[in-house]
Amino acid sequence: MISQGYGDARTIERRAKKMEEWLAKPELLSADKDAEYAAIIEIDLADIKEPILCAPNDPDDARLLSQVAGTPIQEVFIGSCMTNIGHFRAAGKLLKGIKEIPTRLWLAPPTKMDQHELIEEGYYSIFGTAGARMEIPGCSLCMGNQARIEPNSTAVSTSTRNFPNRLGDGANVFLVSAELAAVTAILGKLPTPAEYMEKAKAINTMAPEIYRYLNFDQIDSYVKAAKNAKIAVKQA
Repeated sequence: MISQGYGDARTIERRAKKMEEWLAKPELLSADKDAEYAAIIEIDLADIKEPILCAPNDPDDARLLSQVAGTPIQEVFIGSCMTNIGHFRAAGKLLKGIKEIPTRLWLAPPTKMDQHELIEEGYYSIFGTAGARMEIPGCSLCMGNQARIEPNSTAVSTSTRNFPNRLGDGANVFLVSAELAAVTAILGKLPTPAEYMEKAKAINTMAPEIYRYLNFDQIDSYVKAAKNAKIAVKQA
């Protein structure tokens, strides 16, 4: 960020130093011993047998996939701050070899770092072959401030909210996982749990490869930029 002239270099440098101090001696936040809660909700993940999504257009309207399976979908968005590089790798594995899909698929990596690595790993080629629209890294359709889906269409999105008219005028938007979004893009409808599980088998076997986290210190160009930025800040 400093090397690209983003914001005030001194401010970013101070924040970076604070983060380095925390990494050297990390301390997690914890509740006060006398903290009171309005409610304590315990969920046994072993009881969840199928994907859960949120129906249009209310992020609190959570439903099982089986309750909405078969719903025709015209638009699919995979992106926003709710995603990380593993989600795009998973989508890429599902889309590999497919040259035409019945939906309009939008993909927007959350950061330039993710974009860089996905290009290096060949996933942009897979997305392009499938006909996906690659957006500038960032919010994109999540905020509806960089692009919009077709008015009155039905979509699935990995974004944080699905309030009316947020992604598109009069659109109905389901909030789903990136993996479910990719399967939906391929089928043109919300799959049945069985259809989803059949597709998901392909990525379950590759989970260690797919869901690897990405850090700046693993990209040479970012490491060099960080070193140059530190030198420039010290000189200033």
